[in-house]
Amino acid sequence: MERAAPLIAAIGAVASNGMLGLGNWLPWDIPEELAYFEATVAGAALLIGRLTYESMDEVPVDSFIVSRRANLALRPGCRQVASVEEGLRAALATGKPVFVIGGAAIYAAAWPYCRRFYLTRIDRPFAGDTLFPESVPLASWPLLSETVKHLRERRGGGEVMCRFQIYEQPQPRLLPALEQDSAANRPE
Repeated sequence: MERAAPLIAAIGAVASNGMLGLGNWLPWDIPEELAYFEATVAGAALLIGRLTYESMDEVPVDSFIVSRRANLALRPGCRQVASVEEGLRAALATGKPVFVIGGAAIYAAAWPYCRRFYLTRIDRPFAGDTLFPESVPLASWPLLSETVKHLRERRGGGEVMCRFQIYEQPQPRLLPALEQDSAANRPE
């Protein structure tokens, strides 16, 4: 009997020129878009890259930080993991929904395991230093829903169109089994 893929999702936002980051934060200031992100991931276990983690003012419990840095300062309720796969296994073990929240390298490594990708497309180019990874093949995933809103961007001023999209990957990859899991599940 084949195992069903657990529901792992990713969430992020990208400007029309592919930028998703500037100085380890967002290149834009759109409070409603950030509120959407926070509401969507509320109560979930999070998989976070080190730079994204270090940029966050508040980090919820059951956050798993992918980093090999020996002296990473961890906040209460957070755990350091060495790989995306280790972090996803630990996040799934919490029994909570799981969200991958970036940065770019984490999206690039985690997308094969994600059933859904919540992506806000911001219809304006922004200066930045981090691009959304081209390796994430969202163009081949069915679009489940899209909500369009015109929101105020406070840094540059004016309104910007934001498309809140949810994509679904038809066949996400299953996480590799742990060695002990593999041995326990071998036929005798």
